Amino acid sequence: MTTIKNVSALLLAAGVAAGLSACAPAGSATPDAEGDAATTCNVGISMPTRSLERWINDGEGLKEKLEAADCTVDLQYADNKTDQQISQIQNQVAGGAKILVVAAIDGQTLGPALEEAKSQDVQVIAYDRLINGTEAVDYYATFDNYKVGQLQGQFIEEQLGLADGKGPFNLEPFAGSPDDNNAAFFFAGAWDVLLPYVESGQLEVPSGKSPADNDGWKAIGILGWGSDDAQAEMDNRLQSFYTGGDKVDVVLSPNDSLALGIEASLNAAGYEPGTDWPLITGQDADVANVKAILADQQSMTVWKDTRELGGQVESMVAAIVAGDEVEVNDTETYDNGTKVVPSYLLDPVVVAKDDVESTLVESGFVAAADLGL
Repeated sequence: MTTIKNVSALLLAAGVAAGLSACAPAGSATPDAEGDAATTCNVGISMPTRSLERWINDGEGLKEKLEAADCTVDLQYADNKTDQQISQIQNQVAGGAKILVVAAIDGQTLGPALEEAKSQDVQVIAYDRLINGTEAVDYYATFDNYKVGQLQGQFIEEQLGLADGKGPFNLEPFAGSPDDNNAAFFFAGAWDVLLPYVESGQLEVPSGKSPADNDGWKAIGILGWGSDDAQAEMDNRLQSFYTGGDKVDVVLSPNDSLALGIEASLNAAGYEPGTDWPLITGQDADVANVKAILADQQSMTVWKDTRELGGQVESMVAAIVAGDEVEVNDTETYDNGTKVVPSYLLDPVVVAKDDVESTLVESGFVAAADLGL
C-alpha cells in the first residue's frame, strides 16, 4: 500500500472532494428472467459493532433504504470480533446474498472469506473502511477520511491562532484503532497540519507521545476505539506528565468515542469547562458528544452524514443489480495492497457549538428533544 504521505499528497493534488466523477464497470449481478428486483437484490450488510452509536445508525439506515427499494437484506453486527464477522459473511453468502456491504473490523483479515464469496459471483462494497490485501473488493464508499483529520487539525490551528505565531500550548494527540485503515488517514490529515507547529515549539507534547511522522500513528492508537481505553490512557498521561501544575491546552481526538473517554478523565482530574478545559476534537456527531459540545466539554465534531453514505451505497447496489456502471469519483487513492479500489468519497463537515441547531437539528440528523433543546 502507498505510504500515508503519498496518499496525503494524492488526496490534496487530486482534489477528490471537489467531486470529479468517473464510472467503474458493474459486476455480474443482473436481474433474473422475471426482472424481479426483490429476488435479485439480495444484500448482506456486515457492521462491526453495536457498541458505537454511529454503526447502529449506519446499519439500520442502510437496511431501511434497501428494503424500501424491494431488496432482501440481512443485517448483522459482529461485536467487534473478527471471527464472528467472517462467520456472518459466510452465512450471508450461503443464505443467498449476491451483494455484500462490509464495514470491516480488521481490514486485513477478510480476504479469504470474500474471495470465496467472489467465486460465487458475489459483489463486495467496502463500507467506510477499506478492505485490504484482496482482489475481492469491488467498490469502496466512504467519506474523505484524510479531510476529516485535516478539518480537525485546521480547527485546532485556527482556534489557537497557531498560524499567527501564538503558543506554546500543551497538546496531547490520540489516534484511532491500529487495525482500522481509516485511522491512518484521520491521523495523517490532522498531523500534516499540526506537526510543523510541534517542530517549531508552538505545540508541546509533555507526554512525549508525539509521532515523528504520519507513519508513527499506531504507537498512540486506541485499539477498538474504546472510550474506556482512551480514558485510561488520558488518566496515565495526566498523572505522569501534568503533576507540576501544568495543564493540557488541546487534545487531538480522532473520533467521538475517544473524546468521551478523554472528557471523563479530565472531569475526574478536576478540569472545569469555562476555566481550564482544553480544546477537544471529535468525529461522528454522536448524541452524547453533541451534548458535550453544548456543555462546553467538547469543541467540535466532524459530522459525516451517514444518510448520504447510505444513499450512495444504495445507488451502487441498484447499479450492480441493473447491470449498469457504478458511479465513483476516485480511482487513484485507495490502494489496498492488491488493487486500487474504485471509490466514492463524500465530504465531511465541521460542527461546533454555534452549528448544532443549524446543521444537525435542522437537517433532521439529531432531534432537538434528544439534546434538551
